[in-house]
Amino acid sequence: MTIETVREVGPRLGIAPTCAALGLPTATYYRRISPKPLAEPRPSPPRKLAVAERTAVLEVLHEPGFVDLAPAQVYAQLLDAKCYLCSERTMYRILEENHEVRERRDQLRHPSYAAPELLATAPNQVWSWDITKLLGPAKWTYFYLYVIMDLFSRYVVGWMVAHEERAALARKLIEQSCRRQGITPGALTLHADRGPSMTSKPVALLLSDLGVTKTHSRPYVSNDNPFSEAQFKTMKYRPDFPDRFGSIQHARGHGHVFFPWYNTAHRHSGLGMLTPHEVHYGLAEKRVEARARVLAAAFAAHPERFVAGLPRPPALPSEVWINKPKAALAKRDRDSEAEVVTTFASRAPQSHAADSTLTEVSPRIGVRERFGSIGTELHIAASPSLPTRVRQLGGESLL
Repeated sequence: MTIETVREVGPRLGIAPTCAALGLPTATYYRRISPKPLAEPRPSPPRKLAVAERTAVLEVLHEPGFVDLAPAQVYAQLLDAKCYLCSERTMYRILEENHEVRERRDQLRHPSYAAPELLATAPNQVWSWDITKLLGPAKWTYFYLYVIMDLFSRYVVGWMVAHEERAALARKLIEQSCRRQGITPGALTLHADRGPSMTSKPVALLLSDLGVTKTHSRPYVSNDNPFSEAQFKTMKYRPDFPDRFGSIQHARGHGHVFFPWYNTAHRHSGLGMLTPHEVHYGLAEKRVEARARVLAAAFAAHPERFVAGLPRPPALPSEVWINKPKAALAKRDRDSEAEVVTTFASRAPQSHAADSTLTEVSPRIGVRERFGSIGTELHIAASPSLPTRVRQLGGESLL
């Protein structure tokens, strides 16, 4: 899109100044817009065999005595018979031209799996669940932790510690979590990896009965289920997480301490430093407004300390994606360029209390001192994001 911008604005403002303002080398612009010369056909080598000779070689390779042999074997046997037709490499070229060269062994062809693309704009639209091992008291002993988490709010809606990984246990946990959250048929998507419990028939039948859509990660692609993996890392990197659990009661007791802390006390960086409980149950907007009042009071008392202007608390993201499609990113870029022909982004100096504002430059009001000769065509506009209202859904989560 940068090339298109230079094409539109360049004739009015000049190609070189426009490219300089966009950070695009002038040579790159001219190279992109100039037509590519047609590739000349490669000349035939003078030592290439004639068509009749190549046909004769192919007929020899098709003979019953040679049809199942590699060209190296055919070449050696012809020499032993005092006959030379061509080199071994030429035999391969002739076979390749006739589409007769391939891997002799049967190769396993993996099916192509599409990346799951999941979007959550409110709680209880998409859940993510996974199972992780907890080290037991002795070597080769484990306990299995099942965790179901809401994608939008990161709220753990259900968890369980068991001696083994079984589809029946997963079925029970999912059923109880859906009932406690009041999930209606057709409203929820449940995402997981391709573990045996996740792909089991009992779980699939339960989700069908509940009207829950199920999706799975691609095989051997761990970042298709990133939120569950990140939640496990948060748990296992806590200072109070033990190296081993002495018993299953010990593991369950740790869960009864960790998950209430994670849901109600942990300020999540992906949620604008809000807790999952506040986002899940519609309390985020009030919390952001209260933080904004505190920052406004601090700014009113000492405005000289905030070089970036009035600080604002981090806003809650309006959407959460697993594998955001590239088409959505391209559409967002096209929409922004339709409104603003030329856009620049820069970071203002930060205070410790808030992120700096995003500065955008578009061709309307002059800022000659910043962008040189095209400054008369540009203006600065700041557009702070506002928190998005979160729909309130009730229910308890922990098992």
